[in-house]
Amino acid sequence: MRLILLGPPGAGKGTQAHRLVEKHGIPQLSTGDMLRAAVAAGTEVGLRAKAVMDAGKLVSDDIVNAIVSERLDQPDCQNGFILDGYPRTLAQADAVAAMLEAKDMPLSAVIEMQVDDDVLVDRIAGRYTCANCGAGYHDEFLKPAQEGVCDKCGSTEFKRRPDDKPDTVRTRLQAYYKETSPLLGYYYAKGLIRPVDGMANIDDVTAQIDNLLATL
Repeated sequence: MRLILLGPPGAGKGTQAHRLVEKHGIPQLSTGDMLRAAVAAGTEVGLRAKAVMDAGKLVSDDIVNAIVSERLDQPDCQNGFILDGYPRTLAQADAVAAMLEAKDMPLSAVIEMQVDDDVLVDRIAGRYTCANCGAGYHDEFLKPAQEGVCDKCGSTEFKRRPDDKPDTVRTRLQAYYKETSPLLGYYYAKGLIRPVDGMANIDDVTAQIDNLLATL
């Protein structure tokens, strides 16, 4: 089972990827994690990436592609994987397609987490955490049992991420649609897109994904 999860920030990709990892025993491949692992391992491509990052520059697609390719050759990927946050552009998608074809590892599906932008902004902007223990809450969906008091540690101090402000969330959504949404057409043309309702509750989204995967 070889999957890509697509969807805007806050659509729940991380949560669903984690559940797929637990259920199917396949690794979730994050480019950030792969970069750090390659650098720590001191592989040839890892050293190239380290030199670029140490110079304060962005790691090129060529280097990222090489790191992804190296990671796919590891034994735990032989039964499948979930690509997380990559590819993000059409050029990267072409590189991934060529890479997987060369390895005889065709994609099983691209799961599209469909969302309503306005609802998504409200969902993200309402999030906050306990400043002491990090427990997560939401203005509407997950309030503490006692207003202003953390359920887990009793702290009365809470904080919100700057990235979760409504204007910031909308800016992130615009960046996603500009850069990544063309991938939907790319994979649709290949017959790989499998849409799910990302606005449903977490368990329902998981059930939708399970049902889709059962048909593959």
